Amino acid sequence: MSLKPKSPHPLGTCPDCHEPLESGDRYCGACGFDLSAVPVPDRPTVPIALPVEWPEAPPRDTRSLSTATQHPGDLPGTDSGGRDLPTVEMRTDGVPEARTDGVPEAPGAGAGPVAEGTDADGDFTLPAPEPRPAAAGAGPRKLCVACRTGHVDADGYCEHCGHAQPRDRDHMEEELPSVAAVSDRGLRHHRNEDSFAVAATALPDGSPAALAVVCDGVSSATRPDEASAAAASAARTALVTALPRGTHPQQAMQEAIVAAADAVNALAEPPSPEREHQNSPACTIVGSVVVDGLLIIGWVGDSRAYWVPDDRATPPARLTEDDSWAAQMVAAGLMTEAQAYADERAHAITGWLGADAYELEPHTAAFKPDRPGVVVVCTDGLWNYAESAEDMARVLPRDASGQPLHAAQTLVGHALDGGGHDNITVALLPFALPPAGAGSA
Repeated sequence: MSLKPKSPHPLGTCPDCHEPLESGDRYCGACGFDLSAVPVPDRPTVPIALPVEWPEAPPRDTRSLSTATQHPGDLPGTDSGGRDLPTVEMRTDGVPEARTDGVPEAPGAGAGPVAEGTDADGDFTLPAPEPRPAAAGAGPRKLCVACRTGHVDADGYCEHCGHAQPRDRDHMEEELPSVAAVSDRGLRHHRNEDSFAVAATALPDGSPAALAVVCDGVSSATRPDEASAAAASAARTALVTALPRGTHPQQAMQEAIVAAADAVNALAEPPSPEREHQNSPACTIVGSVVVDGLLIIGWVGDSRAYWVPDDRATPPARLTEDDSWAAQMVAAGLMTEAQAYADERAHAITGWLGADAYELEPHTAAFKPDRPGVVVVCTDGLWNYAESAEDMARVLPRDASGQPLHAAQTLVGHALDGGGHDNITVALLPFALPPAGAGSA
């Protein structure tokens, strides 16, 4: 048991019986009141009134380091053997004139002794820190997510700008030669409920294949962060297993979504009276496979895929249709797209992965573009700030095919600049035309 006094509770006293509370209390110890039902009051920083009338500083004794500082020689002491510590007179007068022969003057020359550990100004000096050797076997150190210049130290801070780095799940990046992805917590959520998985593999004939899976946890469900991570991982595993066996990419995508749904279903807990009103873990999913001149898309929910040609003179396209209330209203002809997405019910999804989903209906599509471009696979945390295909093409850097990671970082930055109201995840897959005469999957 610790004897350290506990810090006070944010509420101060119980709202019901006014008994003092301690930090960590979930219920009042006197009356049993449920403290979680009371919102913790926000205590913002109060700006200081201007102008500030500061008291005048006391006069400084020019013969002393400061009016409140003692000289080291004034402080008696003994060493570990009980002997008196030597006292040396502390210089506090002017700095000696510089020599003209280029040789620095010896400490204390011409003006009395200078105490060891001080400079000519009488200030204490600190030894330069010894460089810390890199740990044996340590890999390349991470770059700061804020300045992109400094490296991150063992404490999680940038050595260049001092910026505290986000937790691993709060900001994730991964880059392969053929695909890159970035995920960020955003500015309003307390955790990142998105997840992604990327991989590179090959067909039986050796044709390279790149894939990306992006999942968005349903916030109203329990453990949405676990659902998205499980779905992305299961879909990636299914794809990298099926494609090298010769399974058609579109069939492999269908099977990957089913595997992702099974992984999310496995997270559901048996029903009980305590969890009567809890939704099972749930998420959306969108994935893409780029292989040998073929572009495969699969999805459930409202995460999207876009096609942006390298030649921006040709039109981009949205490759998915949302499983959402807004999309159903538009499809039924009851609203225009602008009206539907302006409604507060617009993002209510009608399809998702989870044990309480109505019915699993994976959507898949195959495309064969006639020109090079980039596939953008993302959650609504991004496309809320670039909804149309034209908007997405406008914010996507023109060198995205050559620098997919930088382009993904730019898109995440665009969403953060727009407000970052949701978690943001995007994966980019450059698409190149196969060599003339090459076969197709």
